[in-house]
Amino acid sequence: MPTRTLRLGADQVSQAAQILLGGGTVAIPTETVYGLGADAASDAAVRKVFEAKGRPPGHPLIVHLASADQLTLWATPTDPRVQDLAEAFWPGPLTLILPRTDRVTSLAVGGRATVGIRVPSHPVASAILEAFGGGLAAPSANRFGHVSPTTAEHVLADLDGRIDAVVDGGSTTLGIESTILELAGGDPTLLRPGGVSTSEIEAVLGAPVVDGSSTESRAAGMLPSHYAPRAEVEIVSSVDPGRLRPDVAVVGPVSVQHSLSWWLPEDATGYAEGLYRAFRAADASGAQLILVVPPERGDLLDAVMDRLTKASTTSSQPQSDLRFKP
Repeated sequence: MPTRTLRLGADQVSQAAQILLGGGTVAIPTETVYGLGADAASDAAVRKVFEAKGRPPGHPLIVHLASADQLTLWATPTDPRVQDLAEAFWPGPLTLILPRTDRVTSLAVGGRATVGIRVPSHPVASAILEAFGGGLAAPSANRFGHVSPTTAEHVLADLDGRIDAVVDGGSTTLGIESTILELAGGDPTLLRPGGVSTSEIEAVLGAPVVDGSSTESRAAGMLPSHYAPRAEVEIVSSVDPGRLRPDVAVVGPVSVQHSLSWWLPEDATGYAEGLYRAFRAADASGAQLILVVPPERGDLLDAVMDRLTKASTTSSQPQSDLRFKP
């Protein structure tokens, strides 16, 4: 059965909320990427998310809330710095890993004693969360391991017929996922760079953040191979014109005379906004190889390089199996 597309309108929010209250799955726009939402307190609802994405069990989801006022229903923050970070960055692209309460289903957190919490700033996501009244487990709304969606059309390309509805809120503004910071005891630890830079977090904390992004996967987006188009991705400092075959695409802040090329800004913030869209366009063009020139500067440089590195990493599991497991 085809997925319903809920266009912007007066009853869009209430329709989405009713589907979610009934245990369904709805892809919603956030400022980062589109997320696939389901009731974070329901095993049955969360299981539909794993099944739709082909996501491995045990890989934790992030719970999205309408406001920080709901935090203690889902987590038990013991570090006083949580409040400082929430005041500074919520609503916004920061996920905090905290000790969890029993309200969140164990399936959503992979059986862990912690949960990732975020308050998104997108007005449509905020309205749906407010109408729903609870927490939504909402990983990116794509097949697992594939490029995250930044439009409703991207969601349907991966998940049409596998989810109940998608709310079309236009293109996302940030274009990459949230920063994930663990504050569950011990030093603040960065698990995934994202829409809030490390320097911004350290300015609020008044202390350095430990880099835990290369440790074992204990949060969303930490696997070595992720965010990947179907085409092979190779990171290059410049483009050799001799490599520009008909099945080779070019992405980055470089102008080349080549039909499969997508220009992105040198600043990492603008680069991030268009990166996933360029990857999906290159796939749609039939490219077998994407030569990617990274951005040169910007607050989101670490986050963009993280995504490029993971997209260019060959998994030990065949990518077709990883992304499209039924």
